[in-house]
Amino acid sequence: MDEEEIEVPIYVVTGFLEAGKTTFLNFTMRQDYFQLDEPTLLINTEEGEEEYDEKDLLKYHTLVETVSEPEEFSYDRLREFQRKYEPGRVVLEFNPLWDVDKLWQMKLPRGWGIVQQIVVIDASTFTVYQKNMQSLFGAMGRNADMVLFNRASTDMPLANFRRNFKAANPAVDVQFAGEDNAPIDIFQDSVPYDLKADVIDVDDTDYGIFFVDLQDNPDRYKGKTVRFKGRVLKSREENSEFFMPAREVMTCCAADMQYMGYLCKSKFAAKLKQGSWIRLTAKVGYEYVPMAKDTEPVFQAIRIESAEKPAVEAVSFN
Repeated sequence: MDEEEIEVPIYVVTGFLEAGKTTFLNFTMRQDYFQLDEPTLLINTEEGEEEYDEKDLLKYHTLVETVSEPEEFSYDRLREFQRKYEPGRVVLEFNPLWDVDKLWQMKLPRGWGIVQQIVVIDASTFTVYQKNMQSLFGAMGRNADMVLFNRASTDMPLANFRRNFKAANPAVDVQFAGEDNAPIDIFQDSVPYDLKADVIDVDDTDYGIFFVDLQDNPDRYKGKTVRFKGRVLKSREENSEFFMPAREVMTCCAADMQYMGYLCKSKFAAKLKQGSWIRLTAKVGYEYVPMAKDTEPVFQAIRIESAEKPAVEAVSFN
């Protein structure tokens, strides 16, 4: 459904138990900017340490319904809520163990549609959860508009946390907040290569960091010369001047491998062998790319050399 057709927007907030979702929503729903004339229906799908004060939320025209079992979270139940409340919007605190992908695919009452998904994560427990539930984080992050790490501190590898989500969803906005809810700026951290060098050499193991930072911080790279290793992906157009030097990444599990890279312009593009490994030296520019519907890095090739494949082909974002 196009956003223009959505009459009842759904705002999804997901994350593991005790991540801070209820705290986040309790604060948000009391803010002036979040108020509507029509009722807001808050659907809660799990119980944590913090609860909603339903009586107090009525002051903010917010009504609370709890759905305890995944089998109860159905089209018929949502349609019942629609008839009962006729909400102007729905806020859904969603249990990720119920499968976020299924949520996006399920049938919704007429006029209802998801317009935003926010993932809330406890930074202090992220590493443990990520090791054991990587596929669930992939599902949560794929369609997310924002990922909020709370309870964060500067002694944590926050840049690595961010890359885990930017790899699967480059457009996602990743934010960090400390114990006092003050925002933390992670861009004070340096990258693991010399940005002041005449040629910025990117090691094979640092390609993932380079890929994400190149999109997020164009001022660091525009007009600079970079050198890195990638695999040639070519256009089907026989005489195209473009190819993509790319690397294989695992976004959430071994079965979910894909190539990631940015376009490169070269008069020799048509002569390159599909799938071959090269070391590319190129100047960095930024252009609107119709295929991506966004402004992205675009390389102008200076030198293309044959190269051996990396010892480990799959990219790490750490």
